[in-house]
Amino acid sequence: MNEPIRDKESGLSNAERAPKLKLVSQSTYLKEAALKNLFLVCACVAVAGVALIFVFVGWRGWPVFSEIGVGKFLLGKEWLPTEQLFGILPLFVGSLVVTIGALALGTPLAVGTAVFLSEIASHRVRAIVRPAVELLAGVPSVIYGFFGLLVLRPIIAKLTGSLGFGPLTAWIVLAIMIVPTIATLTEDALRSLPPGIREASYAMGATTWQTISRVLLPAAKIGIVDAIILGMGRAIGETMAVLMVVGNAPVFFHGLGQPISTLTSQIVMDMPYAAGMHRTALFGMAIILFLVSMGLVGIVRFIQRLREEQ
Repeated sequence: MNEPIRDKESGLSNAERAPKLKLVSQSTYLKEAALKNLFLVCACVAVAGVALIFVFVGWRGWPVFSEIGVGKFLLGKEWLPTEQLFGILPLFVGSLVVTIGALALGTPLAVGTAVFLSEIASHRVRAIVRPAVELLAGVPSVIYGFFGLLVLRPIIAKLTGSLGFGPLTAWIVLAIMIVPTIATLTEDALRSLPPGIREASYAMGATTWQTISRVLLPAAKIGIVDAIILGMGRAIGETMAVLMVVGNAPVFFHGLGQPISTLTSQIVMDMPYAAGMHRTALFGMAIILFLVSMGLVGIVRFIQRLREEQ
């Protein structure tokens, strides 16, 4: 019979010298089960928080739809709570005007910043520019409001011959505010592209600009659209900065330097003194904002699914 090979120095066989597998202790299983349940509780708390907010806002705001009517509330052209007129169409249009204008100004700036950081900037320059862009996300919105109120408003007033309150001032302020969101996500989308795409473009004789404009940006378009939609959610939900510069007049948009109001700013202005149906209408506006946010998140999830399928 073949005898096991033994080490000359220790006199032990290979099987005896091999490390023995230790069984997992019962306490380890208990710890893992406890951590699993803890993470499950954290996830449930997050979902429950969203559900409770939706239920609370819906419960407080639903009477405005049942008593006033969906059509009169959503399509009404006058917001005069003292006369029991609760039409939010001018406020909704104001929110859209402010958001679309901010995207029009902020998206090129943010995408250009992302392209510069991802494809052009040196390591030293990138180490300076990227923290500066990220710092914009940490500035309180009231600081942006002060900047717009004290610096931008007088300039806009001279340019438009008005008081300076209105969409144009809000566009500039919000454009700066959404740059970090769009720029960071766009840079991630560009950096996630396979390196072979760049190498193949340069091998074909393309310049840096041709590679960026005709290869990289089209290849990362889904991620860029995703970033723009998230920036849109940031802009449409902003309150304090918009409240300070938009003028807060619940009328339709009729000029870059003319005051308007948005859903968020009107809620903040009216909530301290609102009562009865007026207060219920404000919760109704909150429902609309909640549904818009849910729609934007749904669009982002759909775009991410398209990107995964590609």
